[in-house]
Amino acid sequence: MRFSNVHIESVGYLLPDRVVTSLEIEDRLAPAYERLGLHPGRIELMSGIRERRHFEPGTRPSAVATKAAEFALQRAGIDRDQLGILIFSSVCRDFMEPATASVVHANLKLPLGCQCFDLSNACLGFANAMMVAANMIELGQVKAALVVAGEDGGPLVEATIKRLNEDSSIGRKESKLSFASLTIGSGAAAMVLTHADLAKHDHKLLSGGMLVDSSAVELCQGGVVEGAAGPLMQTDSETLMQEGVKLATRVWAETKAELGWQNSDVDRVFAHQVGVMHRKLLFEKLELDPAKDFPTVETLGNIGSVSLPISLSLGLEQGKVNAGDNVALLGIGSGLVCLNMGVRW
Repeated sequence: MRFSNVHIESVGYLLPDRVVTSLEIEDRLAPAYERLGLHPGRIELMSGIRERRHFEPGTRPSAVATKAAEFALQRAGIDRDQLGILIFSSVCRDFMEPATASVVHANLKLPLGCQCFDLSNACLGFANAMMVAANMIELGQVKAALVVAGEDGGPLVEATIKRLNEDSSIGRKESKLSFASLTIGSGAAAMVLTHADLAKHDHKLLSGGMLVDSSAVELCQGGVVEGAAGPLMQTDSETLMQEGVKLATRVWAETKAELGWQNSDVDRVFAHQVGVMHRKLLFEKLELDPAKDFPTVETLGNIGSVSLPISLSLGLEQGKVNAGDNVALLGIGSGLVCLNMGVRW
């Protein structure tokens, strides 16, 4: 669907204070590394990730999402009584029931008429929520929308370290399935989208393209495992990267056709970021100039659904986007699902 009346009014984010380096994680993995014959430096060598950030233990996704939302609302300068929908869109949630969106709704003291629900789709959740909100705005169902997410990779990293150190049945080959779990970081993000009638800025969400390759559904799977210290995830990183880039290439072609863009029309790219090799391969296959990218993965790690909006927000703060720029937002999540969006800033 092409949008004529949807504007991105603001983007906000929150990053944890606590920095966790890859070498720190590997120091704690010394028992597993010695058993498996691995050497420190492997995480950064394979992913390019030097560090990531984690919230303090016990931090609720709703709490950090609320702080990011307050930031975005302040930047937008919008009366929260005008919000018609709040969508909570991260992998991490406070609990199974009720929706974490309802907790954020209460924290923000939003009006009774503002709908809320959770939308989860792995690392693509925030981008999916943007499109749902945009459709509602374009159809005249709401005048303004708030998309929020709060991801905390700390429990996953902690549980993975414990399992690798204590489970002697895990061999070198099997340990590779846990590698991606050690790259996960934390952060929160929020975005205010409005109808053109309310917009104070001319940042137009134009359209996008999406495809699903569900044959890849088993390449990355995670969740709560009975008897584990926390959530665990298994990822065939190499195959997932290859299949993900293959799908992304097809979606990019559809996105350009929908927007009427050529690669030369793109001024800036913000993408979901997994690792340095993934980014290099993605830009090669899409034939996009890597100088137009805004990399954050080296210092933030893979921060799930908030990777894309946090990168966008940081890029805006650093003046990487100018008025009138064509901005490509590239999202992908395990499953595999790929969604791209075009914005004229």
